[in-house]
Amino acid sequence: MQDPQPDFRPVIGQPETLEPGLRRIVAPNPSPMTFRGTNTYMLGETDVAVIDPGPLDDTHLETLIKAALPGRITHIFVTHAHLDHSPLARPLAQATGAQIYAFGSAQAGRSTIMQRLSAQGLVGGGEGVDTEFTPDVLMHDGMRVDGPDWSLQALHTPGHMANHLSFAWGDVLFSGDLVMSWATSLVSPPDGDLTAFMASCRRLLETPWRVFHAGHGAPVDDPQTRVQALLTHRMGREDSILNALNAGPATAQTLAEAIYTDTPPALMRAATRNVLAHLIDLVERNKVKATTEVSEIAQFERV
Repeated sequence: MQDPQPDFRPVIGQPETLEPGLRRIVAPNPSPMTFRGTNTYMLGETDVAVIDPGPLDDTHLETLIKAALPGRITHIFVTHAHLDHSPLARPLAQATGAQIYAFGSAQAGRSTIMQRLSAQGLVGGGEGVDTEFTPDVLMHDGMRVDGPDWSLQALHTPGHMANHLSFAWGDVLFSGDLVMSWATSLVSPPDGDLTAFMASCRRLLETPWRVFHAGHGAPVDDPQTRVQALLTHRMGREDSILNALNAGPATAQTLAEAIYTDTPPALMRAATRNVLAHLIDLVERNKVKATTEVSEIAQFERV
């Protein structure tokens, strides 16, 4: 697989100043799904806010605590409850006395259809979900939290995960895993919701952001172009799925194998989950129907 960002080579565990008042430290968890590793961000100099502390890793915990000196970590913000973003929040809170701010638990914010599918056990998912995550402070859409030299406003941006928040810092957005520059976002039901993903992306187009700092990879320097490209990509995937279904009923896996022809085997599971997300969205819009109850192994056909 070709490296999508060969020039993005941060030193793992090394604080890097992105602009005055903002630093990034990449966690030691590279993988096909996390790229170089999780981007942890630190805002402020005295009372420091940490955004996405990352995976459960003692070395990364020590790095964050030391990087805050001579200041102190007073706030911990989590974009969403995946194992590469949220588990270190509690140990960091215990070590520093800071409170954890997030939308809610891993199940918070699910749409009615996703709640129903989950309750019926009709879809799998659960990729890397931090089921034990619990914030100290629940953040709602539009809620603002201020420090001495920083201010963050929460935007509820479900899609990649139902409890996903993005954080606005002036004209800068910490976009978590909703919008990244190195890859498209995984949308895996019932945690991921394509209908919500498209709505969140369209919402982001309403603001003239200067830059996105994502959960993985390099900054998104042209947010409007990138978000529009993601919407166009998803609409193209929808067309490919509908065209493939012209040949007859098919499962999400069969469709993924026909559409994602250049995808490495290690990522085909994620590709299948993305296709399933599209199929559920198409079912809700009455363009596709399942020949049995909706599930990853169900057959789908055009209406």
